[in-house]
Amino acid sequence: MHSTNQNEKSIAILGAGPAGLMLGRLLDLSKIPFTIFERDTEPRNRQGSGTLDVHPGTGQLALKEAGLFPQFKELARFGVRNRFVDEKGKVLADVGGEGDEDRPEIDRLDLQRIIQETIPPGKIQWGSKVRDVGRNTNGAVEIHMADGKVESGFGLVVGADGAWSKVRNLFTSISPQYSGTTFLGTTILPGDEVYESADSLAARGNFLAIRGYQKIFLYYLGDRSYKIYVGSDLARNQKLDDALLSDPLEVWKSVFSSDFKEWSSTLTDLVSKSARGYGTWPFYHLPKEALSWDPVPGAALVGDAAHVTVPNGEGVNNAMFDSLELAQQIIKHWSGDLDQAVAEYEKTMIPRARRNLEDGEMMMKTLFGPDAPESLLQAFGFPVDGSG
Repeated sequence: MHSTNQNEKSIAILGAGPAGLMLGRLLDLSKIPFTIFERDTEPRNRQGSGTLDVHPGTGQLALKEAGLFPQFKELARFGVRNRFVDEKGKVLADVGGEGDEDRPEIDRLDLQRIIQETIPPGKIQWGSKVRDVGRNTNGAVEIHMADGKVESGFGLVVGADGAWSKVRNLFTSISPQYSGTTFLGTTILPGDEVYESADSLAARGNFLAIRGYQKIFLYYLGDRSYKIYVGSDLARNQKLDDALLSDPLEVWKSVFSSDFKEWSSTLTDLVSKSARGYGTWPFYHLPKEALSWDPVPGAALVGDAAHVTVPNGEGVNNAMFDSLELAQQIIKHWSGDLDQAVAEYEKTMIPRARRNLEDGEMMMKTLFGPDAPESLLQAFGFPVDGSG
């Protein structure tokens, strides 16, 4: 076992996603030393999860404070239309579109890249897979790496390591719970057999075909490709849900032959004729009681590590805003007590996180529940056209 002792006033950040990178960027602007530990082996090996909409009062504010809003605007897509249709392809509502400048979208990989490029060389330790995080005999937080190394001696260890955070166990024994909904995702590239059909339906925007628990989503990306996701509530059939672990494609063939048999072939062909491999994306969420903890010396949580929920449009925004508020408190308390910095940060983060989890619960009922999509459109006050 190898132990590396850092300066006690250095900050350890676990995870180089938008939250971890944003925290590093903001600390660097104030000359506060930090190290980001990231399990990906190098920047070019990073995987993206599609597109993100970035909101004015949270994600955009963090980017502005980080001095990165001009770079963001160069890559962002403004006026993106979200088209909601039923299982036959009948248009129910168009939301956003031309003139809607409040929530521009950007590819996740592009967002990470513009922040990552501002991080000084050597500050991100690539290929640093964390096994667990605990305390040594003196009570200090230490990071145990998968290769046997131990990183310790930090003034603060920040978990920005997502849904399965290794730092969260210092705060709560509660783990994320499976929502019952699982999606399969792949990419449709220009030249693929179904590309023209996807492009016609989504028109370089987002296209959401929904009927109850079943979904087919298309999202346009900056390289002209589309991300396609097909989802269902597999928890209603535990046999299928368990089988996903061994043979996901066979499971989805079974799901398609039953749950999607009434769907328009124009929509189902997007899935059945896609030429590329699919990845599995089960939705997990933390219950609100996971946010009840006593003060935890030497540690903090941001983003999904603190409040993961099902997709609700707020994830990356809350994550970057968490990092902004934590950075502000670290800067304020840098010459004093970093635990006090975390305590001040949590005064606003925890109520915001509870609201985020409540929003996730609402999305489970309205977007991922049996009455979707009408339940979603009604919940947000969108007019249901039905004439398309």
